[in-house]
Amino acid sequence: MDWQACGNPIDQRALDQIFLQARSFNGWQDKPVSDECLRQIVDLMKMGPTSANCQPIRIIFLKSKDAKKRLKPHLMEGNVHKAMTAPVVAILGHDLEFYERLPRYFPHTDARSWFVGNQPLIEETAFRNGTLQAAYLIIAARALGLDAGPMSGFDQDGVNKEFFKGTSIRVNFICALGYGDPASLFPRSPRPEFEEIAEII
Repeated sequence: MDWQACGNPIDQRALDQIFLQARSFNGWQDKPVSDECLRQIVDLMKMGPTSANCQPIRIIFLKSKDAKKRLKPHLMEGNVHKAMTAPVVAILGHDLEFYERLPRYFPHTDARSWFVGNQPLIEETAFRNGTLQAAYLIIAARALGLDAGPMSGFDQDGVNKEFFKGTSIRVNFICALGYGDPASLFPRSPRPEFEEIAEII
C-alpha cells in the first residue's frame, strides 16, 4: 500500500516493525532485556497524550525468576509458559490517585479539583488513560526493537493483592517483553475491512 495519503509517513521499515510485520509472541529467544532498554521504553511511552497529562500508568517489570514466580499462580494455564519464559513481564496498572500529581503534570490550571470526590470520573479517567499508555508501551517496545506478548488471562484480584496491596494502583493487563521466537507464532489472524469497523459521516 502507498501510505502517502496523510502527507508525511514514517518509512516502510518502521511501519513494518511497529504494526505490519509485528506480532504478539507466545515464545521467546533466550536473550536478556537490559534495564536501560526498559527505561528507554518508558521514556518514549510517556510522551503519548493523556487527558490533562494525567499519566496514570504504573508498571512493575518482572525480570527475576523469583518475581515471575509470584505472578505464576495468578495466570491462566495457557499464559504460564509465555510469561515464565519471557525475559520480562510488565504488570501494567493505573493509579486511582493520579490526580494528586496533576499540580505538577498539568500546572496551568487546578485540574486536581476536577477529580477530588468524583470517584466515577477518577476510575473512568484512570482506566482509559492507563490503557492508552499501556498501548503506547507496546508500540514503544516494538519501535525500539523488542517484541511483545500482551495477556489478559489472569486473576485480577490475585495480581492486585500480590503486587499492589495497600496502594491505589489496580492492574489492567500484563505484557511479556523480549525477543520473540518466530517458531512460537500462529498464522496471522484476519483483520476487518474499513467498512466493518469505521464510517465517515
